[in-house]
Amino acid sequence: MGRLRRSRTHHAQRDVHRAARTRARTRDLDQIQLIDLDPKNRAALEAQPLDYDLPGLGQHYCVECAKYYETDFALRSHWKSKVHKRRCKALKEPAYTIEEAERAAGLGREGKRSTTSAPAPASEPEPMPVEEDVAM
Repeated sequence: MGRLRRSRTHHAQRDVHRAARTRARTRDLDQIQLIDLDPKNRAALEAQPLDYDLPGLGQHYCVECAKYYETDFALRSHWKSKVHKRRCKALKEPAYTIEEAERAAGLGREGKRSTTSAPAPASEPEPMPVEEDVAM
């Protein structure tokens, strides 16, 4: 007689889901476009002081991907990678605005009647043309 399989083998799924919810998030595309790609901020990010807590002492930073690398060789190989090129392509598109998001949700002013203006004065309706009955 063989050993019985252990029950409840999926008990760690809860911890995996919790870790996914609470992990450190990277910077969003709109944050990178509006803040990091500004020439003043970009120069400051590329020439950071030594930080012993960051990978590569904080000296090898990809601004577009908001990521630190251990060595200059790793950073240069990252610049040639498909992941970096996709990120650069995504950053070339303009960031979404609040108005665009509201229009997508159906909350924008597009297609809505303004409620603040007074209704148009009612004019006399035009008489409908009467078609004559044709006897056959």
